[in-house]
Amino acid sequence: MIWNESAGLSPETLEIVKEVQQDLEQLTPNVILETMKSWIPGLVALGYRLLAAGVILMIGVRLAKVVQKMMGKTFNRMEMEVSLKKFLLSAIYASICILAIFVAAEKFGISSGSIIALLGSAGLALSLSLQNMLGNFAGGVALLLLKPFKVGDYIICGTEEGTVASIGLVYTTLNTMDNRMVILPNGSLSNNNLTNVTAQEKRRLEIKVGISYESDLKKAKEILEELFQNHPLVRKEEGILVFVDSLGDSAVLLGARGWVATGDYWSVKWEMIEKIKLTFDEKGIQIPYHQIDVHCKELLSGGLAGTGKSI
Repeated sequence: MIWNESAGLSPETLEIVKEVQQDLEQLTPNVILETMKSWIPGLVALGYRLLAAGVILMIGVRLAKVVQKMMGKTFNRMEMEVSLKKFLLSAIYASICILAIFVAAEKFGISSGSIIALLGSAGLALSLSLQNMLGNFAGGVALLLLKPFKVGDYIICGTEEGTVASIGLVYTTLNTMDNRMVILPNGSLSNNNLTNVTAQEKRRLEIKVGISYESDLKKAKEILEELFQNHPLVRKEEGILVFVDSLGDSAVLLGARGWVATGDYWSVKWEMIEKIKLTFDEKGIQIPYHQIDVHCKELLSGGLAGTGKSI
């Protein structure tokens, strides 16, 4: 196309058009080919980098799967809790994959230090915003590793108690005796005093009962020992002990001890308390209740006369 002044263009615009036309005349196929040839080394280098990064990522993913499988077998032999095992296996897999990404990124000139610094800053901000959640998470990991209790155990922590229904990484769920569900944060469980009632296979049953000073002490002790000896769930081989615990204000306090299976503890205790009461009533052993004797003095017309009255 030929531009001239008859096209109605201004001199400045016409000058620009002429310069563009000259540049287009210089753009020959040889120039384009030479330009493309100059790109080839860079494209080849980029291709090598992409290939190397792809190989590194493939090896990293494959290695992560192999290590995850090996550690899974190890955790199974350790009888590790399922939720903790899944978390650790996922963490191992993710860590190896992230390491492979760091190595692959260096092939493109990206420093792993800058990536780590960026992730560290993001992690710090996240940890500050989720401080309580992370504390519960750390407590959950500690509980699952140290195993102070397991699912099915009956535990007491502060004012809460019940049978452990599940142990998560953040919360632990209890079922109470009256079928309530209590959810406790693992941070509080790992930082407070905790009693595992069912940790042992047997428990010592101790029952204390007071008898009046007028009752036959030896007979009462014989009754207690006989009741423990005759109960089928009391372990006689562990020994049975009957003793005088203390001399109270209005009663002689007797105690009896024996061993029972942990699962039978409460049923045996309730049954023994009932049998003791019924047997003592039958044998004439009095279980005193709290009473007060008050002696009063009355003022009579003839003077002071003391009369003792029991109320």
